[in-house]
This record gives sequence, C-alpha cells and structure tokens, in this order.
Amino acid sequence: RNKVINLRLASARVDGLVIRPGETFSFNRVVGNCTARKGYVEGMKLSNGDAESGVGGGICQLANLMHWMFLHAPLTIVERSEHSFDPFPDKGRVLPWGVGCSIVWNYVDLVVRNDTPYTFQLHTWVDERHLRGELRADALPDTTYRVTARNEVFLRYEGRVFRSNEIWRTVHRRRDGAQIGEELMKTNCALVKYEPLDRAVIDVD
Repeated sequence: RNKVINLRLASARVDGLVIRPGETFSFNRVVGNCTARKGYVEGMKLSNGDAESGVGGGICQLANLMHWMFLHAPLTIVERSEHSFDPFPDKGRVLPWGVGCSIVWNYVDLVVRNDTPYTFQLHTWVDERHLRGELRADALPDTTYRVTARNEVFLRYEGRVFRSNEIWRTVHRRRDGAQIGEELMKTNCALVKYEPLDRAVIDVD
C-alpha cells in the first residue's frame, strides 16, 4: 500500500513531461528527493542487496518502467546504474533480468538525451492494480526496437553466486520489420542473494 502512495506521487511529477530535440531528462532532477515532507511514506528499499524500510521506497519501479520505455525509443541513455545485487528469484518476472535501474537521490540517476528530431512526452500513472506508462512522440519514428537478454549464466566464486548477462537491442525498420542493426546496451553482473535451485551454477576458480 505504501509503495502505491509513493509511486502515485513520483509518477505525477513525471506525467506530461516533454523532452524536445537536444534536451536531457534526469529522473532525480524531475522527481527530486522523496521526503516525508512531500508526502512520501515508508516503503521497501534495496540497500546492499537487502530489503529494508525507508521513506520513498518503491520509486525504483517507476525508473525501471521508464528505462524499459526508453530502450524502445530512439533516445540516448546517458546514465543508468543497475542494482549490484540480485535479491529475488525470477518467479513472476515479465521482463529480462538486468533491465532495471537503481535510483539514489543526488547520486545515482537515470538520464536520457533526445538526439532525434522528434519531441517526446512521458505519460505515467498508477491505476487500480498497475503502474503504467506511455512514451508519446509528435511523429512516428522510422524504427522499432526489441530488447532481449543473452549469455545469461550463474557463477559460483569463493562460495558466492553471481549472475551475469548481456542486454541487447535489435533495431527494426518500421515499414517492413526488417532488422537493420543491433546494440549491446549493458553487461550486468550481480551478487545473488538467494539459492538458485532451478538454475545450473558453474563453479569458477
């Protein structure tokens, strides 16, 4: 319930924001410091891989949604920091592991730049059950995108398990769907905080 309160406040700050050609969007600059004075309440935060209570907890979910939308648009991702821990198993996961991002006020940010001739507008809101978002443009871009994880592996090193993968984005021509390019967007590596019982783990020296 508290996370819903926090997400409603943060998504309202983003909703309707316009990113014109040449402009840069910063999550921290727009949403700001999520303090109790602004109405934010205690929610779940991840700190050093552990879930703990903190004011403003849960807003990373908004940043995750926005990063996923940005990956599917011709915007330039300038700054994005992933979580250095994998705290939960994949049960119920609908997006590839490693496409989320971490937000820490005034330190860790999500930043994108509009290097296109298009003007984009963000639309974010919380309905009865879900956090939702749309990325609108003043004209239809020539390309579409597909984001996938590749080369995923669990490794055991000095008694600890790490998870790594690569996030790739393929670029497709909108008019006929033909693939015209691909990009390695991010290489992830995180300490696993659970025992991956359903995954093969490779021991390394």
